[in-house]
Amino acid sequence: MNWPFRRERATRLLPQARFAGPMPWVIAIMIALTTIAAAGGLALANLADAARAELSGGITVQIVEADSAERDRQAEIAVSLLSNAGGIEAVRRVPDEELAALVEPWLGEGGAAGEAVPVPALLDVRLAGPVTPQRLDALRAMLGHPAPAARIDAQAGWLAPVFSAIASLQWLALGLVLLLAATSAGAVWLAARSALGTNRETIEVVHLLGGTDQQIARVFQRSIGMDALLGGVAGLALGITAVLLIARRFAALGSGMVAGGGLAWQDWLLIGAIPLAGVLIAMLTARITVLAALRRML
Repeated sequence: MNWPFRRERATRLLPQARFAGPMPWVIAIMIALTTIAAAGGLALANLADAARAELSGGITVQIVEADSAERDRQAEIAVSLLSNAGGIEAVRRVPDEELAALVEPWLGEGGAAGEAVPVPALLDVRLAGPVTPQRLDALRAMLGHPAPAARIDAQAGWLAPVFSAIASLQWLALGLVLLLAATSAGAVWLAARSALGTNRETIEVVHLLGGTDQQIARVFQRSIGMDALLGGVAGLALGITAVLLIARRFAALGSGMVAGGGLAWQDWLLIGAIPLAGVLIAMLTARITVLAALRRML
């Protein structure tokens, strides 16, 4: 005859009160760190996507000529040719005042107006469609003779090292999330092993009364799952608070590129699912650990 292994009696195997032990606090810390790492990775992905979308189809034409009169002449010719060329949506010559503001940190106030360090004329061109090497070669050929000082570059090419660095940081964030998940599973494994050792005599009695390994495992699984849920909610709150504080700091920079790294509602859904994933990992780890230990114990 099987022992009536009801929840009221089964829960006595683990009499420890919630938050009395270290497990919920360990899980809370892990979930908080996971939330911060995941939010950082998602923000970096959004930042890269926004930058690519903004720079897609954009090219920059520089007129690198020391003589100011010749520089202006070639810039006017380039603007005229590009404005009348097919496949080009917009052409804008960057005003000298904007160029002076851009180089002022390096050349000082009024440095751009001096001829000792001539500043190239700059044209901002937007193509209809993506920038390809063939289109760049065609534009270089078109401007080669009438504006020999023209230098054409894809705007996305300037930020290629930045995109590479962002991709590396994304992989780092993913690695941190996986490492934290593995660490959480390891902490649950240690807690389950410790609880089994503490309640070894009780477990032997339960077996003698007809309790099965599956029933015992469910008790540990339920208890650790509740600890993981409580710790996960607390960790999520801490993590979101930290993310919001960091986001406010970056928002204060007023940079358009940084603004593209905001989190969308889909990102917040993924972040909100982190505690649920933590609970599932904890319960699965506890069940596997307990069943494996019970097979060796009895």
